[in-house]
Amino acid sequence: MSELTLVALRLGLVLALWLFVIVVVLVLRNDLFGTTVVTRSSRDPRREQRPASAPPGAGADANADPEQLRTDPEVTQAAMVVTAGPLRGTSLTLGSTPILIGRAPECMLVLDDDYASNRHARVFQREGEWMVEDLGSTNGTLVSGRRIEGAVPFRPGAQVRIGRTEIELRRGPR
Repeated sequence: MSELTLVALRLGLVLALWLFVIVVVLVLRNDLFGTTVVTRSSRDPRREQRPASAPPGAGADANADPEQLRTDPEVTQAAMVVTAGPLRGTSLTLGSTPILIGRAPECMLVLDDDYASNRHARVFQREGEWMVEDLGSTNGTLVSGRRIEGAVPFRPGAQVRIGRTEIELRRGPR
């Protein structure tokens, strides 16, 4: 081999090693510092721009008739309450916007749990009934101890388990 070829191979090897070191440092940094915390105000402009229907790729309900997904204001108000896990005591009042649950910062209920997917599940209202839908999570979503696929009714008192977190639907006064 010529001397030029050997120099090019050595330079390529050095660049590949430096690239490997940089990737390792970035992975370690992400593991050590974890997820970035995003503060939210009640008037988050990103949230107002989202459509009231299902998020993209959320399954068969993404193409559902908007009339079926509408929220009836006369329906009893409801809240999701975290009853077990690191966020125990957290309560979210349910409204017309679907609640996205997972590890991703854009979720309304952000779980710091290794057993939760980035976009794990969503809670929404269809025809006056609350529904919970697994969004293709790796470890699954349990409703009252049973693993679900797709959207199922989420009735008051039912327990939804996502990783170490348990969530209950509670009805409020009219």
